Amino acid sequence: MKLNSLGDLFVEQLKDVYNAEKQLIKALPKMAKAASAPELRLAFQNHLTITKEQAARLERIFEEIGSSSGRKKCRAMEGLIEEANELIEQKPARAVSDAGLVAAAQRVEHYEISAYGTLRSYATLLGHDNVVGLLELSLKEEEETDELLTQLAESSLNQRALEPDGEGGGAA
Repeated sequence: MKLNSLGDLFVEQLKDVYNAEKQLIKALPKMAKAASAPELRLAFQNHLTITKEQAARLERIFEEIGSSSGRKKCRAMEGLIEEANELIEQKPARAVSDAGLVAAAQRVEHYEISAYGTLRSYATLLGHDNVVGLLELSLKEEEETDELLTQLAESSLNQRALEPDGEGGGAA
């Protein structure tokens, strides 16, 4: 698709974030399984539900603007997920793994926050008032997830990873 207008760019970016969400739907169960801290595992499981809702919301947006989701591959999300997979494959100590999984998940969240913020701005400029609220909702969900991950990391997970064996003692 040739990008000749902000409208074209908006659709292209929607396709990118839609593919990112679809990739994340596949990756989150693996991340949840790799998490040893129950609260982290639950956060990943809950975010999977939210991510599925976000993908469905994007499908509604495509319908609203009369476009299809296409076959665009989000290379950025592919790379972020690959980094998380590399961490999992290294099989670090449990607490170290949890701290690393939070870091990987936050990189994903920051990417999505940027994407949804940009899309919301484009939708506003393009007069797609019917989809601005949908994009705003996804943006807020991503920001809330990022904040939850920060709280988990700072309240316990990073501290557990400081222990000499990286096993975290209390993590089960």
